[in-house]
Amino acid sequence: MPTYDVVTFGETMMRLTPPGYLRIEQTTSFDIWVGGTESNTAIGLARLGMDAAWFSRLPASPMGRYVSNRVQQYGVDVSHIVWAEDARLGIFFHEKSEAPRASRIIYDRKDSAVSRVQPADLPEDLFLVDMSRLFHVTGITLAISDSARKTALEAMRRAKDLGWQVSFDTNYRSTLWSGQQAAADCDEAMALADIVFCPLGDYQALYGDAAAEDALAALASKYPETLIIMTLGKDGAGAIAPDGELFRQSAILAGEVGRIGGGDAFAAGFLYAWLTFADLPLALKWGVAMSSHKYTIPGDLPLVDYEEVASLVAGSTGGGLIR
Repeated sequence: MPTYDVVTFGETMMRLTPPGYLRIEQTTSFDIWVGGTESNTAIGLARLGMDAAWFSRLPASPMGRYVSNRVQQYGVDVSHIVWAEDARLGIFFHEKSEAPRASRIIYDRKDSAVSRVQPADLPEDLFLVDMSRLFHVTGITLAISDSARKTALEAMRRAKDLGWQVSFDTNYRSTLWSGQQAAADCDEAMALADIVFCPLGDYQALYGDAAAEDALAALASKYPETLIIMTLGKDGAGAIAPDGELFRQSAILAGEVGRIGGGDAFAAGFLYAWLTFADLPLALKWGVAMSSHKYTIPGDLPLVDYEEVASLVAGSTGGGLIR
């Protein structure tokens, strides 16, 4: 059996959030969290019992070790991290609010350690035939810098050559690049991937307005050998298989305690079920159930309980009771 079920690569940052609903300009303290889309997904997979590894380029400093320790704490292998001297850790600030005031995220990630990663930094002892079943990366990594994009694409090519499956999540962030640039730069990654996650909102930002079925069909036409997965917010999720068959999964109602990381949790749930059962409708249901549970958890990390998610998949919604 491979050493890992899934290997992920990307930037993980320190998040600073004022307590409660204080504004950044009025707070006197911050709660500290860590968050990064690929490490979030790796943690979700580990919580479901899979062997997951995450690697990145981190500063050889207490800040970098803080991130590494938090990711490792939840069962993810971090032994392939590249440690960089005289580098900085990306951070971001999250200001929580309720309507009509929107929550706000402010990034401070320019020239972070991982933005200077190079293909030569890819761990040689990780990219071997029997090391993993699947490699996962997102568009955020491609957007950080030109060298990060080249490194991510090289990692995808190596994984494909080794016979691993490859999954890619567009994970579009308008603060990092324009929709037009994202569409152009994600094209090669989407062509390499066996599985593409593209939220409907991302599709509309990259390619223009479209209904879910039309968006799925358009992506399937462009990438005919790829399994396309599309999250639809309150409408659940959909997918189109390479043979053209469409699938839909309704949403599971959830209270919103921690919205950030919901898409990463969906990817973890989907990949867990896809690698375990190879059943597309069931994988969609696991993805939706994982995302729903993540919404009830503060912070970025999907610190779910396996039995709770499995119960939700099986049709028992729970909630309202003390266990």
